[in-house]
Amino acid sequence: MNILVLNGSPKGEYSVTLQTVNFLMKIYPEHNFEVLHVGHRIKALEKDFSGAEKVLKNADLLLFSYPVYTFIAPYQLHRFIEIIKEKNIDIKGKFATQLSTSKHFYDVTAHRYIQDNCADMGLKYIRGLSADMDDILTEKGQKEAKDFFNYVLFSIENNLFEKESVINTPAKKVAVTVPEEKTAKKKGDVVILTNCKEDDVQLKNMIARFRAVTPRKTRVINIGEYEFKGGCLGCLSCATTGKCVYKDGFDDFLRGSIQTAESIIIAFSIKDHSMGASFKLYDDRQFCNGHRTVTMGMPMGYLISGNYSEEYNLQMIVEGRAQVGSNFLAGVATDETSPDSEIDNLAVTLEYALENSYVPPQNFYGIGGAKIFRDLIWLMQGMMKADHKFYKAHGQYDFPQKKRGTMIAMYLVGALASSPKIKAKMGNMMNEGMLMPYKKMLDKINKE
Repeated sequence: MNILVLNGSPKGEYSVTLQTVNFLMKIYPEHNFEVLHVGHRIKALEKDFSGAEKVLKNADLLLFSYPVYTFIAPYQLHRFIEIIKEKNIDIKGKFATQLSTSKHFYDVTAHRYIQDNCADMGLKYIRGLSADMDDILTEKGQKEAKDFFNYVLFSIENNLFEKESVINTPAKKVAVTVPEEKTAKKKGDVVILTNCKEDDVQLKNMIARFRAVTPRKTRVINIGEYEFKGGCLGCLSCATTGKCVYKDGFDDFLRGSIQTAESIIIAFSIKDHSMGASFKLYDDRQFCNGHRTVTMGMPMGYLISGNYSEEYNLQMIVEGRAQVGSNFLAGVATDETSPDSEIDNLAVTLEYALENSYVPPQNFYGIGGAKIFRDLIWLMQGMMKADHKFYKAHGQYDFPQKKRGTMIAMYLVGALASSPKIKAKMGNMMNEGMLMPYKKMLDKINKE
């Protein structure tokens, strides 16, 4: 079988993820593996895609191999998929799967992104492998890699694959009314971050309406026009200093022109089940901030053109971004049904959040993601010095083993509960005891 490995890592042959592929090559020598370093060679592929088209059409199985960057695959692989679609390269009917490495921070959204785009291209998608970076160095990880590939071979032999994960329907865009902007003096500073193209009239009108109805001063920054030297290289050079190896000034621009705002509104038209490659480039390059939630407490919102209600994975990404960053999601205004009222509601809700400094507690998306990063930075504090300093300063090392009082109390409760005689005598006293601090709090309010 001809297996084309689409290596999305910008590190090319030095990719950690690729080492799992190299392991499979040695275990299954009867198959022909060919590696296309799409992450490392994306600029060359943008100029000449003919070689890539040839190997794509010659493959029996496409194996997407990549590290997870910011909820999805790296920008470079993102752009590669975009080019395949732009050139209408026919690869329908081929089998496809994926192999990623990460610390399992939103690996689910990365895998779903690849799966949804495989569906767009008519590929027969087989569920992939999400591994930790070090898994392949262990016997358990090696067994999991072999089990995964045996499953892939079994699926191909029996023509088994996942049903289509998405159904693309034509976008139903409702026209947006742009009122005259209020002449009253405005306050504050809200950045509208977009990748809006000149011919995207609908998104332009959505942005214009928001600017007209919000009582805040706004600035529009078109990130699609920023002259990036390239996508994140995953080199970790910024881990100690916070400075990016690229000399395009983006880290200073990010901190001085975007993150200084009191709120950020992100405006885009849905493309390839995401915000588009240009936004992915921006997201990946934000890694100059490492894992530091430097905009925590800042409310944010979205202006989205397209069938957002059908994009379940994108919905998870949008909420997950806000939750992990401890940002209040003031709203997501779309143009599917009633854009005028949704945009107005976003402006009103954002104003309330800014006036009242409203920051609700995190849900599972935020707490789960934060704990993964907490443990990662603690282990890698010697290298990720800037992250470690930030986590210490903001009390993010909230390990449960620090709560020794609670642990001792639970041992006592456990001992009492394990005795049938004591439990029978206590009756409902345990439940009453659990409610005592709450009753004390409520009684205090009544007295006040």
